[in-house]
Amino acid sequence: MEPLVTTYLEMRSLEQFLPKRRGDVRFQIREERERDWRLNRDLYFRVGDQWEWIDKRPWTDAQWQDYATTPELRTFAAYYDDSLAGYYELRRDSEGGVEIAYFGLLPEFIGRALGGALLTSAIEEAWRMSPSITRVWVHTCTYDHASALTNYQVRGLVIYKREAAES
Repeated sequence: MEPLVTTYLEMRSLEQFLPKRRGDVRFQIREERERDWRLNRDLYFRVGDQWEWIDKRPWTDAQWQDYATTPELRTFAAYYDDSLAGYYELRRDSEGGVEIAYFGLLPEFIGRALGGALLTSAIEEAWRMSPSITRVWVHTCTYDHASALTNYQVRGLVIYKREAAES
């Protein structure tokens, strides 16, 4: 197994943004305004299982409920026709930034050129969260999809830090 390397990227100005518009009208993204912690939990497991997301696996229902209902968090679900296709979560941080906290597609929607459109939506929504936003940021790692880092970079996010896990 390759060593775990986490890469942090940021966008400090909307002028850096290089959007990719949705080519397929059947792919729609909408905010989940009715906060339901079960949706966040289920999407975390369904999307993250293939990428070995483990940080929230041991959480209790109460921890999920606290997380999903915090005012700093917004959840967006992607649909292809009427089927759930993926999601992202945006979280305001205490330093004036917005983190793309979780982002991904369900396995059956990977490889359909939807990731760029999903990320475009995430970045646009992040910049809309407040007029005082100073940056949009995200992190990815070597366990994520092979195209994740490239997708972030071609949308205009730039690397500001890399961390290698100690073995």
